[in-house]
Amino acid sequence: MFKPKAIYFEKDIVNYPLGKELMEKYKDIPKVEIENHNNIEEMRKNPNSEFANMKRNLIIGIRKTHKFVENHKTSDYLVPYTSSGCTAACMYCYLVCNYNKCAYLRLFVNREQMLEKIIKTAEKSEKELTFEIGSNSDLVLENTITNNLVWTIENFKDTKKGKLTFPTKFDMVDPILPLNHKGKITIRMSVNPEEIINKVEFGTSRLTGRIEAINKLKEAGYNIGILIAPVILVNNWKELYKQLIQRLSQELSEKVKKDAFFEIIFMTYSYVHTKINEEAFPNSINLYNKDIMTGRGRGKYWYKSQVRNEAEVFLREQMNKYFPNNKIEYIV
Repeated sequence: MFKPKAIYFEKDIVNYPLGKELMEKYKDIPKVEIENHNNIEEMRKNPNSEFANMKRNLIIGIRKTHKFVENHKTSDYLVPYTSSGCTAACMYCYLVCNYNKCAYLRLFVNREQMLEKIIKTAEKSEKELTFEIGSNSDLVLENTITNNLVWTIENFKDTKKGKLTFPTKFDMVDPILPLNHKGKITIRMSVNPEEIINKVEFGTSRLTGRIEAINKLKEAGYNIGILIAPVILVNNWKELYKQLIQRLSQELSEKVKKDAFFEIIFMTYSYVHTKINEEAFPNSINLYNKDIMTGRGRGKYWYKSQVRNEAEVFLREQMNKYFPNNKIEYIV
């Protein structure tokens, strides 16, 4: 259970039920009032070596941005929702967008406003819409602090139209198993080889727990997606990902294997990641490999086309062998 070192809060959060609840829950934790959850100067000025330590703080505010972004993968819209950031420290995390600005978990207490906009948008649409509510955070992790995922499912289940989806790297799914979600929720579990989880995805659930969570969620009637993401081409990547796909084939339940879909996403990396990781995790592996990576815009890197294409062919071969009847939504 996450216990914050300090709470940074906007004063108006007490005007919302969740804000009052969180302030009471953490009444014994040191608190600092802030003007804006998006610009905490003392954290921005911290050295990169403080990255992991800053993740022990919890920021509570009111979300002001509610713009839906069109998406063409497993949802129709990416939706700003109840949190941003995470307590984990994955070395490639795309949320680490501006050095220490996005390092920590931010909670937003105006959940009623956010869910109402989703519901209204869904009901006005002529077609059935799916909303991605977890693109900026991990809602399974957040739920251990706020109970927001339980609240969301319970308050969405009786809507006339619309569906929700979100990804996770965590296995703490028991609170949502008994809920009557009415088939409106798709949960997409992110998996990686155990070696990569241990060396790169600090603070997340182990692979065994993630697989067990997938099976439990399917048994509870949730729609299941599985993300093999991000694919990281370390020296022995072929063996690692072959073993991962074999293990999924062996340990996923028959119900999961019947209709789960897959997404495969290759890692992108950046100069910012490199600088933070060098100082915050000096003994960790270096994810940047100049021999197989190339520039992709300002300060960003991805795998060279030839390398990536070879990897895609290999992964498709393994998926066709062990999951011939399951759809791969996309490989990017």
